Amino acid sequence: MLSELLTEEKIRFSADRLSWREAVTQVAEPLLTAGDITAEYVDAMIASIEAGGTYIDLGFGIALAHTRPEKGAVRTSISMLRLEEPAPLLDRPEHAVDLYFCFAAVDATAHTQAMSSLARILSDTETREALRAARSAADVHRLITAFEEKK
Repeated sequence: MLSELLTEEKIRFSADRLSWREAVTQVAEPLLTAGDITAEYVDAMIASIEAGGTYIDLGFGIALAHTRPEKGAVRTSISMLRLEEPAPLLDRPEHAVDLYFCFAAVDATAHTQAMSSLARILSDTETREALRAARSAADVHRLITAFEEKK
């Protein structure tokens, strides 16, 4: 379940005006600190986006930064960064993102389960907007847990 992976310690907020590189670095920081990913994983995510990887833009101002497991995924994990000001991917206004997720999976099964759980939550308009309006990590975690319990 997503609530087991996206713990309060892995949810951040920033009022700073960030570039997309800074946003990706900051959203990855809790996973790096926990030892869930290596520094190589962060570099690989940034390189992938620089190579035209706006595919991480899920729409609705949400991006899911990730890369291949062999680039430094140690444990399956996810983190979230909510920005007050969007940080457009590749500095393109059409990819304005204010809700970044960082996802690391060690195998295809873990990848599928975690992505499916995140997709269900982000597809629910009410929950998606509540996540955007949340002002604390505890609020975000409660929203995700409540969503999982009602489904």
